Amino acid sequence: MNKLLIVGTVAFDAIETPFGKTDKILGGAATYIGLSASFFNLQSAIVSVVGDDFPQEHLDLLTSKNIDISGIEIVKGGKTFFWSGLYHNDLNSRDTLATELNVLADFQPKVPQNYKDADVVMLGNLHPLVQSSVLDQMEKKPKLVVLDTMNFWMDCALPELLDVIKRVDVITINDEEARQLSGEYSLVKAASKIQDMGPKYVVIKKGEHGALLFHNREVFFAPALPLEEVFDPTGAGDTFAGGFSGFIAQSENISFANMKNAIIYGSNLASFCVEKFGTERMETLSKAEVAIRLQQFKSLTQFDIEI
Repeated sequence: MNKLLIVGTVAFDAIETPFGKTDKILGGAATYIGLSASFFNLQSAIVSVVGDDFPQEHLDLLTSKNIDISGIEIVKGGKTFFWSGLYHNDLNSRDTLATELNVLADFQPKVPQNYKDADVVMLGNLHPLVQSSVLDQMEKKPKLVVLDTMNFWMDCALPELLDVIKRVDVITINDEEARQLSGEYSLVKAASKIQDMGPKYVVIKKGEHGALLFHNREVFFAPALPLEEVFDPTGAGDTFAGGFSGFIAQSENISFANMKNAIIYGSNLASFCVEKFGTERMETLSKAEVAIRLQQFKSLTQFDIEI
């Protein structure tokens, strides 16, 4: 089985949307990526850090999904990373109420020995120096390195971010971040400029409006599935990244044509994530449900036209 190495936060979130609010619940980029990637036939491992306040039941959930957690460091006496956010009525914009780095502030990632030859590396949203240090630990060049980042790092660690971007094959960011990173308003021009920075492929996420994949002059667009209910968009982008990287790792095919499929698989899984708060929907999701909705995606996007 192929190996997927996931690097990112395993954390606590407290979320408020127009539909309700939660106390501290399981969150973190690596958590969502791992749960999403568990739907594919591969070996996966998470590299992260938590405090000893992190419940064993959350770790047991990850292992129950066949995720290797030997790379999750537990700091005695430490507190787990915590984020709190309030979503506005449109669910596209939010206010961060609290960010407590805690043990994440001094995180030095340690890649498990048996994952230093991973086929695919998924670098979740973290400080660019942490992402770079993971690539430095790889003993074999991965077939594909995917990086997710955000505007916060563009604001406060741009030189380090540009250094790690040079080393990756795929970057996934949202439309606002793509414009900030490139200085271009047109997403086509933005993607071209970002490709010049290093990545061969640029994925631009547009939330409820789908995702774009760019490679050289080729462009592919995948819509988001129209949903009756959206409760909480937290983790949707990470779930998308987990589906994207998991599908690529399973299929061993890094062509543009296959990445189109990966975009659809990622979008499909993300559509479930938003239906309940936090990781709740992903914890109970079945492969049968995934397959049924994948057929809905196919129906949504397939058509015959005479030209």
